[in-house]
Amino acid sequence: MIPVRDTVQGATFAIKVHPHAKKDGVAGQVGDTLKLAVTSPPVEGKANAACIRLLAEVLGVPRSSITIVAGGSGRLKLVRVVGMSAVDLQSRLQGYLY
Repeated sequence: MIPVRDTVQGATFAIKVHPHAKKDGVAGQVGDTLKLAVTSPPVEGKANAACIRLLAEVLGVPRSSITIVAGGSGRLKLVRVVGMSAVDLQSRLQGYLY
């Protein structure tokens, strides 16, 4: 299971993004990060927007609840989900991790 931390603002966890993928989806776990595959290119924030859209769908939360708090221009990012505890977040991600 990937480490998820509770903060005052919400639960945070790390993701690794694979842009230009064939389809959008959760591609499993790489070390301590959740790997996301997105079809969008990594230009002008398109891949970041695709990550937020995908995570909102997977977690069942509005897109406005998800923020990329670090790593906006790299493949490794830190994501915050407002209004969700670390335990809830891990339980929703459990089916996507192996």
